[in-house]
Amino acid sequence: MDTTPVKHPAPPAKQPVLPGVRFGRVSFVWRPWLVCTTLLLAAATFLVFCLSIGVGDFPIGLPRVVATILGRGEQVDEFVVMDLRMPRALAGCVVGVALGMSGAITQSIARNPLASPDILGITWGAGAVAVFLVTVSGGTATAVVNSVGLSGAALAGGLGTGLLVYVLAWRRGIDGFRLILIGLSVSAVMEAVTTWLLVTADIRDVARAQAWLIGSLDNRSWDDVRVALWCTLVLAAVVAGVAFQFRPLHLGDDVAAGLGVRHTVVRAVLLLCAVLLAGVAVSAAGPVSFVALVAPQVAMRLTRCPTPPMAASGFTGALLLIGADLVARTALPMMLPVGVVTAAIGGPFLVYLLVRANLR
Repeated sequence: MDTTPVKHPAPPAKQPVLPGVRFGRVSFVWRPWLVCTTLLLAAATFLVFCLSIGVGDFPIGLPRVVATILGRGEQVDEFVVMDLRMPRALAGCVVGVALGMSGAITQSIARNPLASPDILGITWGAGAVAVFLVTVSGGTATAVVNSVGLSGAALAGGLGTGLLVYVLAWRRGIDGFRLILIGLSVSAVMEAVTTWLLVTADIRDVARAQAWLIGSLDNRSWDDVRVALWCTLVLAAVVAGVAFQFRPLHLGDDVAAGLGVRHTVVRAVLLLCAVLLAGVAVSAAGPVSFVALVAPQVAMRLTRCPTPPMAASGFTGALLLIGADLVARTALPMMLPVGVVTAAIGGPFLVYLLVRANLR
């Protein structure tokens, strides 16, 4: 009789489970590093925001700026901060958040770090419509400007261009590589149309259109900021509600469908939000380049996430744009539009992304 003891396999070790909260079918996973980094980005954005308000011909210290924002400042500080400088700084913050979130959505959908509203032709489409209305006087152009304004027309142009790119790239779904190729083609066409309008227009209209095309935060009013702020808040709420259903799409459409996610609807809604966010940003500050490209990639590296995080990308875009505007007003020998500074930052970063993609 065999009396050899039988060795039973050891029970499998329990895998660590990330703490989270579940509401119905949606689960929120607690990621401490992501949350802490997002909060630090928000704090840095607020700090640079206050510094930008305090800099000017009438300098105001940081404590006085914060006290004025909280409603405890002096009458002179309240006039300078709230009436003169707050619209510009708040416009930069709103536009940066909109561009950062728009870039994060497009890069996540296309699964490509080069996919941004700049590359997909959305900003060029909005710019082409705005330049057309600026350079063509009389008739329908004047009627459109009088009815919806230049910002509203630019928003409609960005939305129409984004829908055109989506329709042309649709082949039983959206492929990231095809989306970028279609976007580059549409962007080239819109750029050619814009150049033709500038060449054939009056020199005074060309100067006005060229200043708008560079991207600037000069002469922003509370009316411009108010419209952009409310549109960005509404679109950010929609993105937050849909973003949790977007996570399974990174595993593939078949896996997402098996989990009950309607991937086509989710992808279309998010892409529509990305186009609207980019259109809102362009209508408020002009086509500020490279913010939507750089911000999601920087946020992804800071938060150590495999895909661009939405909130962190928004705060990174706001920090980048406000910081670029502060540099343009203080550190350079002559005050330049903020679009020039962002282009100087984004150009080398685009080369870095291309080199890294080729090495892979």
